[in-house]
Amino acid sequence: MANKKGKTGICVVLDSIRSLHNVGSIFRTADGAGVEKIYLCGITGLPTDSKVSKTALGAENVILWEYKKSALKTVKELKKQGYEIVSLELTNRSKRFDRVKYGKKVCLVVGNEVTGIRKSILAESNKVVFIPMYGEKESLNVSVAFGIAVYGIL
Repeated sequence: MANKKGKTGICVVLDSIRSLHNVGSIFRTADGAGVEKIYLCGITGLPTDSKVSKTALGAENVILWEYKKSALKTVKELKKQGYEIVSLELTNRSKRFDRVKYGKKVCLVVGNEVTGIRKSILAESNKVVFIPMYGEKESLNVSVAFGIAVYGIL
């Protein structure tokens, strides 16, 4: 299904997102941001699940999506297709998301709510970005962080 808002050059890899509500929320935000396609990898729930569709509110019907077992293989394939791989993770090489220049074709990788993005995927990433935190917690909810990052890329 074609994205109604046109092409932005952004695709997304969700690697083993546990919460079906987070997946639905990411679909809804991705629609608002004009994301071209979402790759659902590992244990990430599918839009065919009612808990995802309840939160996505129809966005799952307008965004292209595909299930792929391996996020690492998916990232490698997208890299070969010319996508700049941008992982949203706090590491010693991360740069603030709002201080980075992005290419025209970006694949934003978002990882598991507890374990984050695997080192093998980080190694394939062209850029690793983080959202600064000013409170007690080290991170935001994955769907909130995704929303901030995808609009930062735009």
